[in-house]
Amino acid sequence: MRLPAGRRVSGALSLFLLLLMAAWPAWSQSSRTALNDYSRDLWTSRNGLPHNTLRDIAQTPDGHLWFATWEGLARYNGLDFTVFDRNSRPPVPDNGIGTLYVDRERALWVGDSRGNVTRFDQKGRWQQWRPPHGDAPAVMIEAMHKDSRDRLWLLYEGTGLGRLDPDGRFHHFLPPAALRDAVNFTHMAVDGRDRVWIGTFDGLLYLDVDGVIKRAPAAFDLPPGLAWPYLAPDHSLWVVAADHLYRMEGEHLVLKHRLPGVGQLTEMLLDRHGEVWVGTENNGLWRLGEKGAEHLRSTGALLDSRVISLLEDQEGSIWVGLNGGLLRLREALFNSYTHSDGLSGDFIRTLTEDANGALWIGSSSGLDRMLPDGRIEPVALRPGERQPSILALATGNRDDVWIGTRGEGVFHIDDRGRVQRYRPGEEVPRGNYRAIALAPDGRVWLGSAHGVLQLENGRAVPVVLPGMPRTVVLALSWLEDTLWIGTTEGVWRMQGGRAQKIDIAKLGDARAVYGFRQIDDAVWITSDRGLYRYTGNGLAHVGLQHGLPVDTVFELVPDALGNVWLSSNRGIWRTDAQQLQAVADGTRPRLEGVMYREIDGVASAQANGSSGPAAVRRRDGSIWVATAGGVTTVQPAALQRFQSRPPPTAVIENVRLDGEPLNWRSGEAKMIPGGLRVAVNYVGLSYLMSDRIRYRTRLEGLERDWVERGNQRGVEYVGLPPGNYALHVSAAHPDGRWSEGAALWQFTVQPLWWQRLDVHFAALLLVLLALYALFRYVIHRYEANNARLARLVEERTHDLKLQADHLLAANEEKSTLAERLREQAEAFERQAREDALTGLANRRAFDQTLAREMTRSSRNGQPLSLVVLDIDHFKNVNDTWSHGVGDEVLRKVGRLLRSGCRESDLAARLGGEEFALILSDTPLAEALRISERLRELFHAQPDWADIAGLHLTFSAGVVQLGAADQAPEQLYARADLALYRAKSEGRDRICEG
Repeated sequence: MRLPAGRRVSGALSLFLLLLMAAWPAWSQSSRTALNDYSRDLWTSRNGLPHNTLRDIAQTPDGHLWFATWEGLARYNGLDFTVFDRNSRPPVPDNGIGTLYVDRERALWVGDSRGNVTRFDQKGRWQQWRPPHGDAPAVMIEAMHKDSRDRLWLLYEGTGLGRLDPDGRFHHFLPPAALRDAVNFTHMAVDGRDRVWIGTFDGLLYLDVDGVIKRAPAAFDLPPGLAWPYLAPDHSLWVVAADHLYRMEGEHLVLKHRLPGVGQLTEMLLDRHGEVWVGTENNGLWRLGEKGAEHLRSTGALLDSRVISLLEDQEGSIWVGLNGGLLRLREALFNSYTHSDGLSGDFIRTLTEDANGALWIGSSSGLDRMLPDGRIEPVALRPGERQPSILALATGNRDDVWIGTRGEGVFHIDDRGRVQRYRPGEEVPRGNYRAIALAPDGRVWLGSAHGVLQLENGRAVPVVLPGMPRTVVLALSWLEDTLWIGTTEGVWRMQGGRAQKIDIAKLGDARAVYGFRQIDDAVWITSDRGLYRYTGNGLAHVGLQHGLPVDTVFELVPDALGNVWLSSNRGIWRTDAQQLQAVADGTRPRLEGVMYREIDGVASAQANGSSGPAAVRRRDGSIWVATAGGVTTVQPAALQRFQSRPPPTAVIENVRLDGEPLNWRSGEAKMIPGGLRVAVNYVGLSYLMSDRIRYRTRLEGLERDWVERGNQRGVEYVGLPPGNYALHVSAAHPDGRWSEGAALWQFTVQPLWWQRLDVHFAALLLVLLALYALFRYVIHRYEANNARLARLVEERTHDLKLQADHLLAANEEKSTLAERLREQAEAFERQAREDALTGLANRRAFDQTLAREMTRSSRNGQPLSLVVLDIDHFKNVNDTWSHGVGDEVLRKVGRLLRSGCRESDLAARLGGEEFALILSDTPLAEALRISERLRELFHAQPDWADIAGLHLTFSAGVVQLGAADQAPEQLYARADLALYRAKSEGRDRICEG
């Protein structure tokens, strides 16, 4: 891998180059990404391609990509392949597609293996010409191209040329008998004089204006053998012969490039920057330009196959059709370096830059150094042996490097390259060294599994200070005059011979701390619960609730442009530094940012942490991140180029009415019946980040404003009222602007028969007449029968009403009685097994459960532990504050026991202030940890029963079921004896029995 050119210049030369680029924009645009720094994407039939041989590639002006394969014509929108074959609607005449061509009218022409020609226009209409038309041969069409008079020229496999005129007439041009065997290659071009040039294995041919196929002029002086033409997008004609590449200038060929020793050249592309891409038979892909002849590093077996077709799309990506799949090369924001670039391994742990501008890279496979010119060389810490796994790096002011390893001690490389090892068990304690900090005075601090060590006289000595952590150290940083210590249990700072813990857990419940970064007067801390900012004014937290996309942040690196880059297990996230400060200040509610993953060129979305440093900003401003798939780097200065790319073109792909497809492009599709479900699918035609494109729609006639749809690629409308509508669809990249030319579908919803105005008027008139007639009839009947009906109703409903009232009363009484019985039964059940005050199990439930669990434990061989605990000095609570306060304390104890136990455990109140825990499937060590956790919960309660200064503790006895415990009473007695010992030893402790 090679670094960008800007990294190899400095000082006045850099300034000169910048001025030159400003004065000569064309020169600056010619600076290209190295070929092997392009991001690569691969597709095969596993990804939706109908076949793995890509005979031709074309892009229609609407942005769709089209691929010619042996199993049909495939259209690609960036997310899905749509295949047109003999089974599709409409069908293509044959599945074997030989060539594609897009004409000036934006139509796509398709030639197949049986001589059929199909035209697909922008309105979705298919038009086909099938042999026999004239004397057209029914063989593979290898290439096609239109001339200046709109005549379509066809190159047939081994049978000469065909010409399809605009009026549909066909003409066939056979080569002379001496040349017929030569016409068997797949390349053809039509130049500005309407001469048709034909490639063959026996030299270059052309169809002259007199209609005769001839050999190329001898003045071309072409090498013998294979020769073929290529018409570039700038309409220049090129000729490829052997390993020579010529350009036609006037009537002469001028040699432009040579590629000796690469084998047969099969395909060529002149890109928008004027650089030449060349495909070969079995030697991969080459690019010829400002960086010379570059060979694309092989991507498995795919690039060892034949390059059949090349295309540069509208966004500048290069598509390579092979006989083993489809390859896309694109410039990405991020570049990556992996084992294939010379690194010892891909699982990168840590990296740092030394004073000479070299980048040191530590991985699970050893140590590497990337020199300023981009060369990577391994650094052997133990020559001739397996290299250690590197966890930490630190560079000093004397051009020396300190290395921490996994289980193999600490290494030091001095300014002369000499390696000194501090062996585990001798000079340094055994274990992993994940962090190293170098003080300005030269002292070396090591982060170990047992706290912080200092190297003194060649040996690592534990730092013994009050309050120093004795746990796994993940990060060390000297910031000004303070050593910051990140561990699996929080943050400490050591200053002036004193150690102080910073309680970050009170904000966001963080534990593991991975790194520190000083920005202005603040220290930013990365942790497993987001970010913390420490200043003289206190501590601030920025986490998920503030828009941070992940919990765990490994490293925070600011750049020189006001961005902050965060590495995580889900990618690299970029946000604005001012936004971050504002959220930490509380003046802004949420962060906004962009997450970058493999699609952006990141080696692996899984960045690495727990070792350090895991990300670094180098002197040239670039950001480098350690990932599980290699080293990833981004130059923030390139952001503007990627953010200013044009928005994707939005196109409507299909329309369905009640699930049935509609040819919405045709004029008749503008009138649709009412009352149907209208479903419209659309897509943004960009191939850079297709799955992250945002969409918005506006249905003119129903909606006034745009409706943002996120990544949703379809919209449905049900029961649209009659009227005229226009659906607008717009698309945008994740951090880009909306496309201005929105996709548009105009249509009219026809009224149903009952929605027509004349039907409404007639129906209204009939309803009015019917209502009037009904009114007169009802009045007449009412006046005639009102009295009689009133008497009959009164007589016949009196008894029924009495009976109904009696039944309702009886039913209500029965329901009330049943409800009371149910409530009493539930109360009896609770009273039988539940302690009324605390809601815990009572003594009876405890005895039954203990006997059952002992039987189950003995039968299954699973451990069973019992904890019996007693509230210390509980009598003083009742005597001092009343029994009401004592009851509230007991209820609080019950809640704490429930919160500290698992669902499978049983917490019970045995009486008074005595409680017990039955811990099933729990060995004694785990039971002790659970008891200690409960004890910490007791200590953490500031004021029991809201009584200021009231603090409670408990004493506990913990036992595990043993072979001698034959009855619950024996197990309980052992636990009670351990409890008695805890009380006699001073209370507020846990003893095991």
